[in-house]
Amino acid sequence: MDHQINEQIRDREVRLIGTGGEQLGVMPIAKAQTIAREQNLDLVKIAPKAEPPVCRVMDYGKFRFEQSKKEKEARRHQKTVELKEIRLSPGIDAHDLNFKARNAQRFLEEGDKVKVSIRFRGREMAHTQLGEAQMKRFAETLSGGCVIEKPPKLEGRNMTMFLAPKPPEKPGKP
Repeated sequence: MDHQINEQIRDREVRLIGTGGEQLGVMPIAKAQTIAREQNLDLVKIAPKAEPPVCRVMDYGKFRFEQSKKEKEARRHQKTVELKEIRLSPGIDAHDLNFKARNAQRFLEEGDKVKVSIRFRGREMAHTQLGEAQMKRFAETLSGGCVIEKPPKLEGRNMTMFLAPKPPEKPGKP
């Protein structure tokens, strides 16, 4: 968000806040700019929608530097959630299903979402209920650590289901 500073502010009068956060009152813009200039600081409009607009006396360069530091810090601590895909088939064996379920469990523990998909080929399209049963069985093997975000849905020849990691429980609630 870009702020208006010093001569960019075109309002007739503004509510002025000093360097320490103290209210200096409503005054004409010229007087507010003079106060800022006397202190070798900038006049920055921080609340343009207020009536009258609120301006603050501050070092704008230092303010922008602090803001960019806060934004970088927030980006650093941000966790990106990836979408991992696991493909099944309608006739998958129990062992293969469990193997893929263990991989999905690992992905969910790492905080990623999992897209489970089944592609139906040829005559398999006549037995989509088998694929849906496989999907439900797959979700049941993971039941402890996941939430079904989107239930199994058939789109063309593909059936997809989305799983998300279970949100952490809040302490203090039985």
